[in-house]
Amino acid sequence: MSEKFDVIVIGSGPGGYVAAIRAAQLGLKTACVEKWKNKEGKGVNGGTCLNVGCIPSKALLDSSWKYHEAKDGFDIHGIETKSVKMDVPKMIERKDDIVKKLTSGVAGLFTANKVTSIWGSGKLLANKKVEVTDDEGNTTVYEAENIILASGSVPVNIPPAPVDDKIIVDSTGALEFPQVPKRLGVIGAGVIGLELGSVWSRLGSDVVVLEALDDFLAIWDKQIAKEAQKTFKKQGLDVRLSCRVTGSEVKKDEVVVTYEDKDGKEHQETFDRLIVCVGRRPYTEGLLSGDAGVKLDERGFIYVNDLCMTSAPGVWAIGDVVRGPMLAHKASEEGVVVAERIAGQKPMMNYDVIPNVIYTHPEIASVGRTEEQVKADGEPYNVGVFPFAASGRAMAANDTGGMVKIIAHAETDRVLGAHIIGPSAADLVQQVAIAMEFGSSAEDIGMTVFGHPTLSEAVKEAALAVNGHAIHIANRKKRK
Repeated sequence: MSEKFDVIVIGSGPGGYVAAIRAAQLGLKTACVEKWKNKEGKGVNGGTCLNVGCIPSKALLDSSWKYHEAKDGFDIHGIETKSVKMDVPKMIERKDDIVKKLTSGVAGLFTANKVTSIWGSGKLLANKKVEVTDDEGNTTVYEAENIILASGSVPVNIPPAPVDDKIIVDSTGALEFPQVPKRLGVIGAGVIGLELGSVWSRLGSDVVVLEALDDFLAIWDKQIAKEAQKTFKKQGLDVRLSCRVTGSEVKKDEVVVTYEDKDGKEHQETFDRLIVCVGRRPYTEGLLSGDAGVKLDERGFIYVNDLCMTSAPGVWAIGDVVRGPMLAHKASEEGVVVAERIAGQKPMMNYDVIPNVIYTHPEIASVGRTEEQVKADGEPYNVGVFPFAASGRAMAANDTGGMVKIIAHAETDRVLGAHIIGPSAADLVQQVAIAMEFGSSAEDIGMTVFGHPTLSEAVKEAALAVNGHAIHIANRKKRK
């Protein structure tokens, strides 16, 4: 038996590495097992988020948006640009450099906090033991008082469009196109599909997004989803709903995709590249031995209670591998909660206040319940909406699309949810998330002094509009 630890974390994504660091900060002897390798074949931390997910996709989103602005958006400011070109390899190189800096940063944090990195594939054995297999196939067994499973998730593959990592790619491959595809197909109009479709559309691709569901952004507030659909159409994204992909055939350097519409009629489209992003699934392959004592639910997620404890004593699980939204910040917070629980503290996580963001332009962000959910729950509510078209700061930035929407309980005025589409939506929704965490009313937000001129004033005005007190728009008459 090798070295014994207080805590062993399997996986160093945003859930795993945060859990490891927090555990070490609390004086626990901690190790983190990771098998991920970078392009040079060297072990790196960060998981999907830092290596091929959140961070690299945002790098490309920002680069492509700056290109779009320089090409089509500067003229209104009086800035003339004659010849704007995009160097795709350089854009990809910048993205890779950001990833390298951040993954190296995690390694530095491990060193600073005395977290032991163990490279290889980790498997949970019975009696709180972890078997790690290195690149040469050698195995070492470690033991810990507590084990945290943070193995993350992987893209879902579908039989009608098997990924070949060349013509048909998943979300990882879509970050590595060496040049802009003339015709790009995207299967799935979710967060990943819209973000990646936006990147390559801005750079010149003709993008068709095929979505099997009848509703656009089905889990989002319908008013916001409707505004988003209208906006993406203006931007040139061809989003087709109720389209079920039934097959694909790669022919030399292109792929022919067959799909059925809602009436069962068959259609075909030819693309230079096809991105498959129909969701992600928990990654548990090789993670658990038969006698580990950890149970999976019917969807393949590791079963945990409200405190992220599994069915095996001393074994915890967090992030994408357990129930709840597959979001990096949710995983990180669970990592902190679990580490502190192991150390004897009593933290709780508020799953009702977890922001969600789509990093298109405009950004789309939400926290709490949608209007449809509140209505379905039978609660009386009021809604306040403020458009960015009425924001002086948004006008100055020539970025006036979208709105802030706040929902509050009609009797207590407590904020139940906020939904934003518009500039800096991801940052603005966090203001409401903080307010909700403290049990704020809409009136509380409305009475707060906001700087002027700022985009944040749209949050204040939406909160005021909840009770018909908005200053910079005409207030809607209350429903009787």
